[in-house]
Amino acid sequence: MSTPQATAFGDGPLSRAAALIHTLVTVEALLLGAAAPGLAGLLVVGTDPANLPLAAVCLLPLGPALSAALYALHHRDRDLTDLHPARTYWRGWRLNALPALKLWTPLLAWLTVIAFTLTHFSATALPGWWAVLLAVIGFGSLLWGAHALVLTSLFAFRARDTARLAGYFLIRRGGVTLRAASLLVLTGAMTALLTEALPALLAAPLLLSLLHSGRPVIAETQEDFTV
Repeated sequence: MSTPQATAFGDGPLSRAAALIHTLVTVEALLLGAAAPGLAGLLVVGTDPANLPLAAVCLLPLGPALSAALYALHHRDRDLTDLHPARTYWRGWRLNALPALKLWTPLLAWLTVIAFTLTHFSATALPGWWAVLLAVIGFGSLLWGAHALVLTSLFAFRARDTARLAGYFLIRRGGVTLRAASLLVLTGAMTALLTEALPALLAAPLLLSLLHSGRPVIAETQEDFTV
């Protein structure tokens, strides 16, 4: 009668959970460190709507930081005995910083225009339904950005091809888009009801949830749009 083979150290559920926690904590710390110059600038800029363009400039480092975090979480090791999340994070930053900025910069500029218009809407003399339309367009742009961020973090497409794919999946994968919308609503609720710092401190788990919900997009991209 044969006896079951013992599980090797680092393969059990507790080890995998410890590996996940270690990876999340490390990626979170590195993400905050990479985005720190811009986040510090936001504290100086403050919340005056007139400073929205300056706030957008401060948020520029956040794009590459988020992209590197998605890369590190996607390529994370499950084995507690072989963890290198910091190395993987910085590899992702080197690979994706420029591609991420090519999409992140115009998205920030577009969202800044929308936010500036909404915060100064009384001066535009536009009908009230325009404000609702702009808010819907802004939210849709954020959802497109979520798809684009995942794609540019995991695949080496040209910026314009990534932008087209993100728009394609925005409609094609409605379930994934709805889950991304839920994460955006959750993030907004945490910011509005609790503190602006909470989404930053929970960025790694939120990004891991975005990756998990985006599995159909990742799988279809690998199968249909890569060689």
